[in-house]
Amino acid sequence: MGVDMDKNRFYIYCDESVKKGSLFSNFYGGAMLNSKDFEPVKSVLETKRADAIGTTELKWQKINNYNHKGYIEAMDTFFDFIQDDIIKVRIMFTENRFKSNDWNDEEKQFQFLMLYYQFLKHGFGLRYLDGQDSNSIEIFLDNIPENEKSRKKFIDYLFGIQHLPIFIDANISILRQQISEVDSKAHVIMQYLDVVLGSMAFKLNKLNEVKGAGKARRGKRTIAKDNVYKHINKRIREIYPNFNIGITTGKKYNQANYLIMPYRHWVFKSKNRE
Repeated sequence: MGVDMDKNRFYIYCDESVKKGSLFSNFYGGAMLNSKDFEPVKSVLETKRADAIGTTELKWQKINNYNHKGYIEAMDTFFDFIQDDIIKVRIMFTENRFKSNDWNDEEKQFQFLMLYYQFLKHGFGLRYLDGQDSNSIEIFLDNIPENEKSRKKFIDYLFGIQHLPIFIDANISILRQQISEVDSKAHVIMQYLDVVLGSMAFKLNKLNEVKGAGKARRGKRTIAKDNVYKHINKRIREIYPNFNIGITTGKKYNQANYLIMPYRHWVFKSKNRE
């Protein structure tokens, strides 16, 4: 898929992870694909999950010394789709050493959802879609850990993205019923995304270095997770050599790369920060 991705219905699956880490916080992840690719991708990923791990759910927190090789095998299949530009993945997070001065006290209460909104608004470069035909966007959100009023307000904001001036030329269409909260157990793409997102929060917060209380060495589960992370990083670097997971991915002098590139990281930094 490039800027002229086949018309013209796209699915975006979203997940969120660590809200407060020791070094990095507010992790968000998204995976986008064209609806025409959905059924074959879903079938392959479900089959690989069953064959490699023998389970109905992939989850970063479930990786251990016994199944980590199966997770590595499964993630290879997922990254094959990314490398072939069938699935686009975006990861966003904040760095704790930067403090925002942009938000008032009320807005700080909704920081989680406001950052989520920014991620979906800008992370995939939707403004660069070819607007000659309508681009229908369907968004699948992992169950949002907020009250009903806050969730409704958030969905209202997402629905309004299509009316923003910067998106007019992209001819984006989002129906309110096309923004759904779903259970990740029923959506295999979201499960693979959870593993990628979890691996980044794990590495960036140096959890791969943690040793048990009174222990001289890392635990087997920590080592297993680190092995999965290292393989994911290896696959990213096959697409982008020397990829740095802790900084915003460059756009290589082409604004449309916010859309075109198959894999990107975004370290969100407020304009008014210290």
